[in-house]
Amino acid sequence: MDYIPVILFLLATKIIAKDLKGRISKLTWWVFVIGITMVTAAGFLKATYKLLYSTGVGDFLWMSDQFFDNQAFGLMLAGISLTIGVTKPEKKLFGFLPTLSLVIIMVIGICAMDASLCYLAEQMKQRKAMVFFIISFFLSIMMGYLSSQDFTLAYMNWIAQGINLIAQLLLYLGCRILDKAGLVKN
Repeated sequence: MDYIPVILFLLATKIIAKDLKGRISKLTWWVFVIGITMVTAAGFLKATYKLLYSTGVGDFLWMSDQFFDNQAFGLMLAGISLTIGVTKPEKKLFGFLPTLSLVIIMVIGICAMDASLCYLAEQMKQRKAMVFFIISFFLSIMMGYLSSQDFTLAYMNWIAQGINLIAQLLLYLGCRILDKAGLVKN
């Protein structure tokens, strides 16, 4: 039973990929294909895990454990590429969708990066670096908000660049602390 949704997802997205191949950029199409391949493979492996486990063949836990990560990233890639591909942001048709998608990607990316660095800092007992990463994250999010403001006003540009400078400086200092504490050895 678990294979049926995976097969239906594959069939549906294969149709879309085939139909859009000539209508969207090659890069966007390939990102979509990579995303749907990740999702399909994740679902197929999870269904196979359940089959093998239930029939007593074995408990191949990695087949189950990979599911959430691969499905999440695959769906993100597929969704973003499809949004960008079909809305054609260069023509400003539904331009808010790609912009919103890109903001979401940036927030997810910076959150994942800073959270990973905080994890390393915690493991290495470098609390000062962790504080730098946390502050850097919030300043970066603030930059996201400021990017929606009127940058034709010089003072807005100065405020934004000042916040960006501090955010990146804290990121740099945190990375230096981890490096000096022996990150390469861990």
